[in-house]
Amino acid sequence: MESELELIVRSTEIDVNGHVNNAKFLEYLEWGREDWYERCGFDYETLRRLGVVTVVAHVSANYRREAFQNDRLRVRTRLTSVGNTSMRMGQWITNQRDELVLDAEFVVVTVDPGTRKPVRVPDAFRAHVMPPLVSG
Repeated sequence: MESELELIVRSTEIDVNGHVNNAKFLEYLEWGREDWYERCGFDYETLRRLGVVTVVAHVSANYRREAFQNDRLRVRTRLTSVGNTSMRMGQWITNQRDELVLDAEFVVVTVDPGTRKPVRVPDAFRAHVMPPLVSG
């Protein structure tokens, strides 16, 4: 399953160099992941009820193009693999001209909210998201 979130760059997201600050892109990506979880039916509260929270363990981001005020950006998010206690997510940001602005990979770990230790990705979540991985 892939989600797509659209946003418009606001003036408050522009840095002294006149473009979107690199840290702001990480926030856009977080919004995209939140949107993905919600569209899957596993928002953060649902995951917590299953006994887990998710934390980012690794991020790799490639900044390909600048983004400017009033640009219309599209954040695409896709789960690319599920391990025992972690998941890999691919994310892409494109602009209104469909040019790649940023691509990123996140490793997200499921942890017990009490102990803060990694735990197995819940079976209910796994069963819901695995078929799309197998079928393409």
